[in-house]
Amino acid sequence: MTTTSPGSTLSRRQFLGSTGLLAAGFCLFPKTVFAQAESPVTAIKTAAATAKIVVTKLRGNLSMLEGSGGNIAVLNGPAGKLLVDAGIGVSQPQVAAALASISAAPVHYLVNTHWHFDHADGNEWIHQAGATIIAQENTRKHLKATVRVDDWNYTFPPAPQGALPTILFANEKELEYNGERIRMQRYQPAHTDCDISVYFPKADVLHVADTFWNGHYPFIDYSTNGSIDGMIAAARQNIARTTERTIIIPGHGPIGNRAQLIEFHDMLVDIRTRVAALKKQGLTLAQVTAEQPTAKYDAKWGGFVISASLFTHLVYKGV
Repeated sequence: MTTTSPGSTLSRRQFLGSTGLLAAGFCLFPKTVFAQAESPVTAIKTAAATAKIVVTKLRGNLSMLEGSGGNIAVLNGPAGKLLVDAGIGVSQPQVAAALASISAAPVHYLVNTHWHFDHADGNEWIHQAGATIIAQENTRKHLKATVRVDDWNYTFPPAPQGALPTILFANEKELEYNGERIRMQRYQPAHTDCDISVYFPKADVLHVADTFWNGHYPFIDYSTNGSIDGMIAAARQNIARTTERTIIIPGHGPIGNRAQLIEFHDMLVDIRTRVAALKKQGLTLAQVTAEQPTAKYDAKWGGFVISASLFTHLVYKGV
């Protein structure tokens, strides 16, 4: 477990190494695009068992943990801890040690930003440790069901009872905790149909989860009603809700700011425009991919989880 602060920025190589995911083949290639015998979900879970957890102090009593799937926010204080997202369950020893390094206070609340395994797989052990789980109502619906994600070549079984959120909301919820009036707000379908943001107004820290991948092409889960247009709308919403002072926690990638949100939005819009124009001409996915509509962005955005080819596939699917 490693500790940093916002003033000590991790290099890209350090960040990627800290997650342990690239080395394990964390490349979410759909079976329809790249032949693979095993789902990358299996490799990701294996890597998470030994992943290092990096703790970054933010503002006020907030910290961020990265290394077990999606980025985890931690609000610490006299009342205990509140977490935003739970990471992958097999990372429990490392996540528990990272939490203990912040304070000995127990975890009383866990907020799920959406249902995906790299954000909610740790739900059960955190609930067993005493946390009540809060989520948008579709998160519980998906966790209770068998869900096939073709683009991950993986079928997720229903989560155990102890992993299911018990405090649910449709669109908005507020919670007073440790001096913060925490605001949870649902997006329209974007990455999935249950994405939420979590805002800490006193600290001016906004967790936008997988509606923003800082420096990386994002995944879009069409199996649970995600869409490229929804991702663009969510990016616009995030920009409108932030200032140059706001600390932004992405679902994946290092801590961000408003300028990076704008760059992310503009990238999505440009690639969508290019892919849509080619598809309108009657080009197949293979033909569109050969045209390299993401080429000007690949050096910056294509080196982590989602390859240029996969992102082209995801955009093509939604236009």
